[in-house]
Amino acid sequence: MTDAPATPTTPAAPHHAAPPKVTYIWGTGRRKTAVARVRIKPGKGQFQVNKREFKNYFTIEHLQNTCLAPLKATDTTNKIDIFINVAGGGPSGQAGAVSLGIARALVKLDTAHEQPLRDGKYLTRDSRKVERKKYGKAGARKSFQWTKR
Repeated sequence: MTDAPATPTTPAAPHHAAPPKVTYIWGTGRRKTAVARVRIKPGKGQFQVNKREFKNYFTIEHLQNTCLAPLKATDTTNKIDIFINVAGGGPSGQAGAVSLGIARALVKLDTAHEQPLRDGKYLTRDSRKVERKKYGKAGARKSFQWTKR
């Protein structure tokens, strides 16, 4: 008589393998009051901003060029898929935030991209923001009309 401890039986895992989990590389970009959260992965060049097609979101050509500039500098335009969530600010600030976020993610993807991105100043955060309004003034610096007599 042997009193072997009972081993709990677990059902065997199914033999079909689950699809490999996609790992994204993240980059955050900020400009004025806009914040862009950028996810990239190797792919065929898909580009979405807030679940919309890139060219439908940024309809002005120079804003499109601003967003695509880091990709052109590193020659990765049709080699990666990009998914972006951007909030705050206006179109210009959002395009600047997207550009910085893409540049930061590209450096995480491959450190060889850092030098061309630094040379093009795509990794530099533009810290300019709107100056606050002061009391006794019409705006940040503009005064109300003043008459001498």
